[in-house]
Amino acid sequence: MAELKRVLLVEDSPNDAELTLEAFAESGLANEVVWVRDGSEALDYLHREGSFANRPDGLPAVVLLDLKMPKVDGLQVLEQVKNHPQLKSVPVVMLTSSREESDLARSYGLGVNAYVVKPVGFPEFVRALKELGLFWAVVNEPPPGSLRRSKVS
Repeated sequence: MAELKRVLLVEDSPNDAELTLEAFAESGLANEVVWVRDGSEALDYLHREGSFANRPDGLPAVVLLDLKMPKVDGLQVLEQVKNHPQLKSVPVVMLTSSREESDLARSYGLGVNAYVVKPVGFPEFVRALKELGLFWAVVNEPPPGSLRRSKVS
């Protein structure tokens, strides 16, 4: 049986992160969800630097990325991921409350794989995350060798 890949949740709001984790738990997704609180931590995680230097091998099945964050915002993270030769194949889903057309256009222009506006109601939020989790962590076939990747420089 194949090892379950992690889901990387990049979310600065503890309330939104808790709702996301609850929604995944309620949906029955078995993948481990790693929560980081800003774009800087996300990049450290992906590059296996800082406090994540000793994290397990492999890249996440998907990165769920908030748009508006302190330090390094979601668009900056997206740009760095999609411009990095070893990270560009990692699926990135913008999970945000922004419906601004400019955010949507910029995200797709930088190579986001999907743009999901957070539903307001919890049942709708659970349903949306269940579909996201099932698709990206279970249904989607990752590029060859993506589980065995070691440190990304």
